[in-house]
Amino acid sequence: MNKVKYKLNNGLYSIGTWLQLSNVSVAEIIGNAGYDWVAMDLEHGFFSPDMIGLICLALEKGGTIPFARVAQVNPKDIKQALDAGVKGLVLPMIKTAKDLQNGISWAKYPPYGSRGVGYSRANLFGRKFDKTVPESSKDLTIIAQIEHITAVQNLDEILEVKGLDGIMVGPYDLSASMGITAEFDNPDFISVMDKIKIKAENSGVPMGSHIVQPDPEVLCKKIQEGYKFIAYGIDAVFLYNAVECPVVTG
Repeated sequence: MNKVKYKLNNGLYSIGTWLQLSNVSVAEIIGNAGYDWVAMDLEHGFFSPDMIGLICLALEKGGTIPFARVAQVNPKDIKQALDAGVKGLVLPMIKTAKDLQNGISWAKYPPYGSRGVGYSRANLFGRKFDKTVPESSKDLTIIAQIEHITAVQNLDEILEVKGLDGIMVGPYDLSASMGITAEFDNPDFISVMDKIKIKAENSGVPMGSHIVQPDPEVLCKKIQEGYKFIAYGIDAVFLYNAVECPVVTG
């Protein structure tokens, strides 16, 4: 079992981060920065199919588990990421239990799902086929993004889906679906967030959070609040925060 799945299954927190820059050197640096996992953003970032595999290699070199948020929950996008070597999936815009069941089925080989079986980079193009294929479906980590008010309305059923390892709120899309885009201090949004967290805790499903602007104090607070799957920062945000030209006075 990979360390992220182990931690989530045993009530521990796991900290990772987010990649939007399609660059192997950036991935190698971040892969050596101590995170449990690093997720390529295939929804809003730009990654060619061959680059996904190269970035997986760069991340694994530093002992970090490669994740990906797929562009859409469909067989093509899911299979492409997994065949490249991704070992954890963030499934965006899950609105119903059926959405999630489909995503999990497309991600796992029979008898756990309906993923097509074949040689790929993930099994070293067949060289490690017998060892890799039977275990990969059991080892795969699945995170569902709750980012629409419809998902909140269907959350009880979503949380009951077999094979789900955790959920993560997409606050911008969720607030937009409520007609209050990015109004995170709005009482209605706060109420919905509290509802999601309570339902996740009651169901025993780990709750995720994304700290977009990296802040150690916020990270500690999220851990204390019981969040288990925590994305800390984004590669581009780390970069522009660090390279801001200092103001020279005097």
